[in-house]
Amino acid sequence: MKTIDRIIAIYNRYGMSISRFSQIINKDRRTLTSWIDKSTSKEPSGQVKNAICAFFRYPQNIWDCPDEEFEELLGKIPEAQVRIIDEGCDGGLAYIFDKESEERLVIHSRFPGYAYEYKIIDFLYKDYSFFVKKFQSQSARILNYSFRSVEWYSIESVLKFAFSRIGNFYKKDEKIRILKLVYDTFNDNYNKGLYLFDSHSTKMDGLDKIYISINNKQKILFFKIPIDWLIVEVSNPALVDRFHRYFTSMSQTPKHILRTDSPKILWILLECIQKNQTLLEFYEQVSSQTSYGSLFANNISLEV
Repeated sequence: MKTIDRIIAIYNRYGMSISRFSQIINKDRRTLTSWIDKSTSKEPSGQVKNAICAFFRYPQNIWDCPDEEFEELLGKIPEAQVRIIDEGCDGGLAYIFDKESEERLVIHSRFPGYAYEYKIIDFLYKDYSFFVKKFQSQSARILNYSFRSVEWYSIESVLKFAFSRIGNFYKKDEKIRILKLVYDTFNDNYNKGLYLFDSHSTKMDGLDKIYISINNKQKILFFKIPIDWLIVEVSNPALVDRFHRYFTSMSQTPKHILRTDSPKILWILLECIQKNQTLLEFYEQVSSQTSYGSLFANNISLEV
């Protein structure tokens, strides 16, 4: 397999745009296009190969190893790019708070996130005041008006919070106070972004089931495994870049409610809870007042 063929295989492996891959190798789009179209046979420079190895963290022998070994290297994430943080609750919290100390882009596994929950209630660790204080201190930082926080929740998790009778221990007044807090935090605040996405119209493969935090500046992402406080950190730049684009590039994101409209949805939900209205009554309100009825229809059964 020629060098150009291997470069194109790497390009296809990560699904990047031509513009993004061209930036990585410091070449214009026409050069990459000519490789893809096989309109040139000129050997790529060592600078290009070094740039690819540096960004994707491949060994230099990826260019001259046998084809079988190349295929193996192509699909393998080097062990150095995956780290397990197994330091218990205290160590796990310290790690999360450190990585999210300046700003955060988070895909939550459930609604609400801990920043809002621990501002209103502290039942999860009511016997451990040390942890409660830690959560509340971090909540204060996240809720600060100037702190940059982008948060994604599935529509399903929001509906479960509001209407499910199974595994839902929030009282009516707690739901109202939490929804009001989230609304006040995100409404008309350009430092924060709230997105509610439809996890059913597009196959998400579990991305809505675990806590994922993406730090594009440090080129890491981590997710919390739902066993004790195990955290998996991934530092593969290409993978981090791919995740980041999936939740920031509007041409690639899952179907969702815009950040400018999400607070309005939560306000409608808050009013429905105050009036003791049902899930279907909430759906009717959303359908009549917004253009997002179809997204909610994907998440509920209308034949109840």
